[in-house]
Amino acid sequence: MFRALTTRRRVATRLFSSSRTSSGGICFATSSADAVVVAAETGLYGLDVLKTAKGFRRFVDEAISRSGELVSYISQLPPSMEVIRAMDEISDTVCSVIDSAELCRNTHPDREYVEEANKASMRINEYLHFLNTNNSLYTAIVKVEHGGALHTEEAQRAAHALRVDFENGGIHLSDEKLRRINKLKIEIAKLGKEFNENIILDPGSVDIFPASRIPKNIQHLCRTIYRPVPSDGSSKSWITRKEKGYRITTDSSTLSSILKWVSDAEVRKQSYMKGNSMPHANLDVLNKLINARHELAQIMEYKSYADFAIRPNMAGSPDVAMSFLLDLSKHVRCKADEEFNVIRECKRQYLNERNADLEPWDEAYFVGMVKSSAYSLDSSVIASYFSLSRCLEGLKMLVESLFGATFCQVPMMPGECWHPDVVKLSLHHPQEGGLGFMYLDLYSRKGKYSGCAHFAIRGGRLISKSEYQLPVVALVCDFIGSPGSLTSRLNHYEVETLFHEFGHALHSLLSRTDYQHFSGTRVVLDIAEIPSILFEYYAWDYRVLRTFARHETTGEVIPEKLVKTMNDARRRFAAMELQRQIFYSLIDLRIFGEQHNTPIDTVSMVADLKTQHTSWKHVKGTHWHTRFSHLINYGAGYYSYLYARCFAATIWHNICHEEPLSLDTGSILRERFLKYGGAKHPVNLLNDFIGNGIQSCNGGSIPDASSLLRELGL
Repeated sequence: MFRALTTRRRVATRLFSSSRTSSGGICFATSSADAVVVAAETGLYGLDVLKTAKGFRRFVDEAISRSGELVSYISQLPPSMEVIRAMDEISDTVCSVIDSAELCRNTHPDREYVEEANKASMRINEYLHFLNTNNSLYTAIVKVEHGGALHTEEAQRAAHALRVDFENGGIHLSDEKLRRINKLKIEIAKLGKEFNENIILDPGSVDIFPASRIPKNIQHLCRTIYRPVPSDGSSKSWITRKEKGYRITTDSSTLSSILKWVSDAEVRKQSYMKGNSMPHANLDVLNKLINARHELAQIMEYKSYADFAIRPNMAGSPDVAMSFLLDLSKHVRCKADEEFNVIRECKRQYLNERNADLEPWDEAYFVGMVKSSAYSLDSSVIASYFSLSRCLEGLKMLVESLFGATFCQVPMMPGECWHPDVVKLSLHHPQEGGLGFMYLDLYSRKGKYSGCAHFAIRGGRLISKSEYQLPVVALVCDFIGSPGSLTSRLNHYEVETLFHEFGHALHSLLSRTDYQHFSGTRVVLDIAEIPSILFEYYAWDYRVLRTFARHETTGEVIPEKLVKTMNDARRRFAAMELQRQIFYSLIDLRIFGEQHNTPIDTVSMVADLKTQHTSWKHVKGTHWHTRFSHLINYGAGYYSYLYARCFAATIWHNICHEEPLSLDTGSILRERFLKYGGAKHPVNLLNDFIGNGIQSCNGGSIPDASSLLRELGL
């Protein structure tokens, strides 16, 4: 029941920021109503208990104490709405610790805070085990679900969701089975941690000589090395001269740059082979994870772990999700093959070899060459229109245009902020008042989470008829620069990512659920990414970009022709990129699907899927999936990203495209979708929202992919 309703990566969170008046040069209106509290002292995120790092210990103690009181209270209640309210308060109490610790672990510069947050996270998750195996709570929720005492659809849905969560933990099974389930969950968590640590600790490397084989623009990514040079070709006769070379660490990020920019095919091949065969240890880790998850599903009387994981989602079963993916694969194959042939022809012309074959390590390099030739785009020119301050102004404008609400910077109390660069914003509506708070922690620094994500600090919930607990989130990025810096400008991929995470944040800030259990992004996996992907469309629409994208020195509005060219380049190989996502989703589904008598050979499985569902061949000796961390995070749920892409495409074309910045469009988005969070059944939610954008399939539901396919010219 009390699953860790913690932050999902790329999902909003809450946090408070510093007393700075700007972030990257942007000046938000300052709320005078909050100025009076600036002298008061508080703790991290405005929580008095976190005035020191060791405050996390008391934070956990108080959460356990309050939850214990509520457990006793619930055990004495008759079936009623109060049971759901009290259970949601337990969830809110526990999640407050989990979410705060998660954000602190990823962003706080003080190691003591990070270490105490880690300990708090471990302790509170141990307490979750007690809650999830508490029979008095389970009995109470079973009685209330079937007792006829719940008067709202959201309360009924909450009771059902809580009961299912309890049973997914095995509480209804024998003591022996429950003990085994608990051991398996611990083992699964350890294996997931080991898998991710191996990716970081063992990325692989290749040594390249001479140094001239690596272009200057990426030499900073490599380590300089030297080797002695023989004087006469003999390995025994040396002179003092040494040849300079580079050691390339083949982590995913560096490998991506090597494959994109290095003209030397042999360097690309060596890097590809090494990077896609590391870490070797994860082959064994993954096999153990597959077995542990399968045994867990078997004890829970499911055919497979995929069946166990997908049953609560819209798809309802692995068969439905697989049917969706296979159908999409058929639709996209022809166009993807055409794109493959374009790249191959480019290579043949480049080498002047009519029969040259295309290898996987050629893709990024020749895709870049085709796009460069066709579109003449200069990333630095594009970035000159997207200073971070302008982009933040764009987000502010977007909220005002769509929802009639305003982001105002509010001062933080001493102790509330974790870094001087952090800013706190209040979202305010002229008629409704405050809607929530958002911390911005946008700049890269040592020890900070190296990516962009939305963290939820506090979910919204109805406390009484006249009082609502406002959501608090944090938008965390790793952009280069500092507040006010003239160099804080984004490439367009970063702009798109910022809009993506902002979509998650708005989902959290604009939801108005009775229970925090359903607040904002706390939805079934199949629809979690819809708001974020929808807001990516805004980052590509000229009508939106012209409102804020201006040249950093001339102030010129970004040219419409440039935006059109950017969009043309984006769509140039879109079918092949969609094919790649289908391939990833199929790997995830098959690996955690039904297991047979013989142990699964994941390398052969992935090789077969690549041959069947992509235009590219598998390279013998590689096992790319051993660094595919989404196998840990999603576990048979990666298909949901494509579900969300289809739904977002339908929403954009049916609702937003004609008037993307109108209050009418914003009203529809908010009133028919965003405000519900997870409080409404996703099928009913989407049917009421987009009508014919969802189809029934073998007891589950799949999205209509026609809008997405039309974007690709299919």
